[in-house]
Amino acid sequence: MNNQDKTISNKLLKSAHTHMPMGVADSYRYWGEEKTVFVKSTQGCKITDCDDHEFVDFRLAYGPIILGYRDTRVDSEVIKTITECGTISGFSTALDSDVVSLMKDLCPQIEKVRFANSGTEAVLGAVRTARGYTNRNKIVVVEGGFHGLYDEMMWKSDVDNWDNEQQEAPEIAAFGIGIPESSREHLETVPLNDLDALKQVFERVGEDIAAIVIEPIMGNCGSIAATQEYMQALRDMCDQSQTLLIMDEVKTGFRVAKGGVQELYGVYADLTTFAKAMGNGYPVAAFGGKAAIMDKIRFGKDGVTHGGTYTANMIALSAAKATLTLIRDTDALETVNTTGKAIQERLSRVFSHYNIPHQFAGPDSMFGIHFGEFVPQNYRDWKQTDSVLYTEFAFNLINNGVMLEPDSREPWFICEAHNTVDLDWLESMAMSAMAEALETVALEPI
Repeated sequence: MNNQDKTISNKLLKSAHTHMPMGVADSYRYWGEEKTVFVKSTQGCKITDCDDHEFVDFRLAYGPIILGYRDTRVDSEVIKTITECGTISGFSTALDSDVVSLMKDLCPQIEKVRFANSGTEAVLGAVRTARGYTNRNKIVVVEGGFHGLYDEMMWKSDVDNWDNEQQEAPEIAAFGIGIPESSREHLETVPLNDLDALKQVFERVGEDIAAIVIEPIMGNCGSIAATQEYMQALRDMCDQSQTLLIMDEVKTGFRVAKGGVQELYGVYADLTTFAKAMGNGYPVAAFGGKAAIMDKIRFGKDGVTHGGTYTANMIALSAAKATLTLIRDTDALETVNTTGKAIQERLSRVFSHYNIPHQFAGPDSMFGIHFGEFVPQNYRDWKQTDSVLYTEFAFNLINNGVMLEPDSREPWFICEAHNTVDLDWLESMAMSAMAEALETVALEPI
């Protein structure tokens, strides 16, 4: 591993500390004083930092890039819209229905849609609509799922600090301070793929459950996936109790299949949230579902309120229209999946070379890597994987020109432009990175 010169990045971070908390605009972008990344340019599947180090990027801004950075097919449509129409007007445009029509072509469960600017906003809108429609309060979430940064969804099972030998279950903890205890009053948490836990929460508070919110493939938990049996049972229980099923497809939507995760399972939600790949990096999001539920959004004391100044702006929707058209009409996702599978095969060769037990989880377009003997079935299982070795391996890859999130709870994201990656080079970099990782964690390379 070569130590990279970070002179300019370190200087930028030092300056940024005088302007922003932690020196960054998003807390998750802070990787420490010596490792925080400042990007100068992006293109295709590559990013270049401010010290002119180039990386093949498998982080892809946490997943929005599905075609490639600065894809001219998308960017040209955005530029055309800005030139001919502008960026925002505070009124409706023809783009609104154009994009919804594309979404409905791809996702048969969608009848009506409202737009948002982020995954957080989309989830908030869907949850509020579910409560308004059912006239109930409680929301059930699955451990390991991530549903945005608003107070109610910022309570998590603290698996990091869980002593699985002394404690039956992880404690439920806030992401940090500033989140009032009252915000978890109506929130219930269950482990993934645990039907007994699901039955128990329905037995205990089922009459007041407005919705269950789930990422069937967990984008912040190494792509650990629900089983087919679990998803069907969840759908059946929701139907029996008149509870709405909300599938959070902020990461999986228009990425794992043209119709998202619901196409893979053949199990459909009442409401679905979208963002990320929907606009190939432009900030656009949406939530939608059955017309009878969505039509609860209306004026008046018996209606759900939804809106936003920047909602359905022309930049976002022109990007979504171009991106969704390409996903619908080309083999872009087939290329993504083929490339992701080939990359996993090369990585598996590296891990096998060093006799490291390893498992891949999730689809080829956003796969997780877990060092261990079995594929984790829930967030608690992730605790049993060798995440320390993974983090060492990841930082070594970064120093060798392969960018990824150095936390095994984050998947490797693949975009169409990754089909240009030299797989021999990638395998060689992974070999070097793993050799040094094993040395660091005091394991003997084979």
